[in-house]
Amino acid sequence: MTEQPETLLEFPCQFPIKAMGKADIEFDLLVLEIVQKHAHVPEKIVMNTRSSKNGSYLAVTVIIEAQSKLELDTIYQQLSSHPLVLMAI
Repeated sequence: MTEQPETLLEFPCQFPIKAMGKADIEFDLLVLEIVQKHAHVPEKIVMNTRSSKNGSYLAVTVIIEAQSKLELDTIYQQLSSHPLVLMAI
C-alpha cells in the first residue's frame, strides 16, 4: 500500500494567502506582520490590497514562498484566530 502525500503542493512554492477585515484599521499591516512572523523566507513576500465596493472592508493577498505545509498551517491558524481577521483563505 502506498502512502498518500499530506498535500498535493510541492515545496518550495509560491502560495497566495488572502485575509479580509475592516478597512478602518491598518489591516494590511496587521496581516503582513502575522505572515512575516511565520514565513521562513520573509524577504520574498509580495502583498496586494483591494477595498470593497463601499470601502468598508479590505482584502489583503500576501504571496509567500512557502517552504512546508506546517508553515502554511501556522500562518492560517494565526490569521484565523486574530479577532480583527474576518476570514482567511
